[in-house]
Amino acid sequence: MFSQMRIRGVGVIHDAVLDLSPGLNVLTGETGAGKTMVVSGLGLLLGERADSGLVRTGAEQAVVEGVVHLPMGHPALARADEAGAEHDDGELVIARTMTASGRSRAHVGGRTAPVGVLAELGRHLVAVHGQADQWRLKQGDAHREVLDDFGGPELRALRDRVARLHDEWRAARTEHERLVAESRERARTIDSLTASLEEIEAVDPQPGEDAALRAEDARLAHADSLRLAAGRALADLSGDEYAAEPAPNVRDLIGSARSALSHGAIHDERLGALDSRIDEVATLVTDLAAELTGYLEDVELDPQRLEYVQERRAALAVLTRKYGESVDEVLAWSQEAAARLDALLSADDRVDVLHTRLGELTTDLVAAASELTAARVAAATDFAARVSEELSHLAMGRAVVEVRVEQRTAEDGLPLPSGERVRIGRHGADEVEILLAANPGAAPRSVAKAASGGELSRVMLALEVVGSSSGTPDGATAARRPGTPPTFVFDEVDAGVGGRAAIDVGARLAALAEQAQVIVVTHLAQVAAFADRHLVVHKSDDGAITSSSVTVVEGADRLRELSRMMGGDADSEAGLAHARELLEQADAMRDSRVGAA
Repeated sequence: MFSQMRIRGVGVIHDAVLDLSPGLNVLTGETGAGKTMVVSGLGLLLGERADSGLVRTGAEQAVVEGVVHLPMGHPALARADEAGAEHDDGELVIARTMTASGRSRAHVGGRTAPVGVLAELGRHLVAVHGQADQWRLKQGDAHREVLDDFGGPELRALRDRVARLHDEWRAARTEHERLVAESRERARTIDSLTASLEEIEAVDPQPGEDAALRAEDARLAHADSLRLAAGRALADLSGDEYAAEPAPNVRDLIGSARSALSHGAIHDERLGALDSRIDEVATLVTDLAAELTGYLEDVELDPQRLEYVQERRAALAVLTRKYGESVDEVLAWSQEAAARLDALLSADDRVDVLHTRLGELTTDLVAAASELTAARVAAATDFAARVSEELSHLAMGRAVVEVRVEQRTAEDGLPLPSGERVRIGRHGADEVEILLAANPGAAPRSVAKAASGGELSRVMLALEVVGSSSGTPDGATAARRPGTPPTFVFDEVDAGVGGRAAIDVGARLAALAEQAQVIVVTHLAQVAAFADRHLVVHKSDDGAITSSSVTVVEGADRLRELSRMMGGDADSEAGLAHARELLEQADAMRDSRVGAA
């Protein structure tokens, strides 16, 4: 709820601070004092469209600030957190500035924010009802929400069950339709994958096989030149046993070098070290000669093996052209393809399972939606009777409220037991509309269209009062229903009302204020007498500039304001006496209501 509002430079208001309390806050003042500017300032704070005409003449800008206290976890605080706002244990400061040129800025919790964020917060914070207000019931879904809230926890539990079932049903239907629609493409893909996997399986490639065969192919294809090169190297190292005449070779030359050094090595350590190194070279040459000999024995001419290798490489090349750059990539592709094939083959089984599940969900959803419809019809009868009763106390005794609950028929809808097909959504199969017949014989019309002027505000008051006492007998108070804002604003709800009816309006406002903060702009003392806090807008004129301020009145000052409202003379003894009597009457009605609760 709001604990304080500050308005600067809005219309006739130069600088005013409104200290608001829980319960019923009443705003009064002479005609033209600026009461409407308070509501307009609140509208700016709640993200309404900026009108530069609201900026006070001579002022550079209009500024509206509000301090809101909310319980932790409230949706408005959650949205503020998303906007990066800061708050102190649920105390949130919001502000709106507007220049004379029409430029507007918003601040939430000390952070600059789009004006749209204020509008989103406003939907969670305040419900404003005024003579020109077409109210939130202009949207059809809101009618259903009001009825569901009135229906209490059991009805809302039914609605939530329908929503869960609908989500499951829709997900199953979407997947089933997708699998059925893809069945032909799935069959083509299965055939393609099966053929590819069979082709790979027929070749049976092994990891790294293509690289190994590539090396073997090169060796077999050049066997003659390889043997010639190895034989020549062996002859140079150790001689050619088949040569007609011996030729110098490395091993013999090393042996000759060792013989030359052997006689001097015993006399010189340095020469001995060189002799040892020649010995190492001789050993290395012997090892190389042995390895070359072994290589010559392994390198054989094998035309059949060469043919096999080349054929195998050709078969592998067919696979690598289709499925990967190497055999390893081909094998990886085959594993992925096999997994995909398994999924596709199981899709047909999934279609059958989904078909069965979809039938079960359809049955459950239709049953739950039908149960929800029955609960709404029952709640609608009670709700309409209670609102009509409330209107009888608000100078609309001949008005009758009707709540229609109708199902949405559709050829492609789900079949009910009656055979009728209806479209069922997350909120059920019902279209709910609150209708009003303002006079006997008049055709019921949508409540936002049937009421005019102050009647609309009174209808709204009746709806809110009944909603706040949902689930309790005889209008006894109950915890505020979920989804309702913590603050209600009524602008001249008592227009066109007087006498006893005006007292009833005040009593109904006080009843609503037991569950929420209520701010009322009124010109009737009968309504103001029920206030928990009475604020007065004062207008002053220095001959050049007219400005207004707001003060809280209590005690004698409040009596004087009530006397002024009733007869125009704030200091009239008769008026003051009447004011005392009115306050006593209001207190007595409050006490009787508390006793009844």
